[in-house]
Amino acid sequence: MSVSIGQPVEDFSAEATGGQPFTLSEQRGKQVVIYFYPKDSTPGCTTEGGDFRDNSEAFAAANTVVVGVSRDGIKSHENFKAKQGFPFELISDRDEAVCRQFDVIKLKKMYGKEHLGVERSTFLIDAEGKLAREWRGVKVPGHVEEVLAEAQALNG
Repeated sequence: MSVSIGQPVEDFSAEATGGQPFTLSEQRGKQVVIYFYPKDSTPGCTTEGGDFRDNSEAFAAANTVVVGVSRDGIKSHENFKAKQGFPFELISDRDEAVCRQFDVIKLKKMYGKEHLGVERSTFLIDAEGKLAREWRGVKVPGHVEEVLAEAQALNG
């Protein structure tokens, strides 16, 4: 089961920061950016989250909700969110259900060893719940600006 452009994204509900689960279907009528990242408080993930934070008003103006997803636990997420001042929620995907739904668990190499990890990826879902755009194997510099431009164009 994976997502594809132009198709409805299957509903999911997952544990998130802020004390409430995040449920995709509850976002209907708004666009949703779901960004997957490898790990809380690492340099690339902190930069990417900061870029989403710094553009949060522009996303809100484009009727777009932003949510981050990694396999870290809620306590780690709450600390990361508070420390970085993120105005959006982070989903804890310990069982990798959301990661598998979006097919972002990939074989990665670190220090010569292979392991399964989260491939940095972003998905833009339109106000009707259909996948409008996807970015896989994301490089952080300039990425959030590109996602924002797509969200604004889609909302226009």
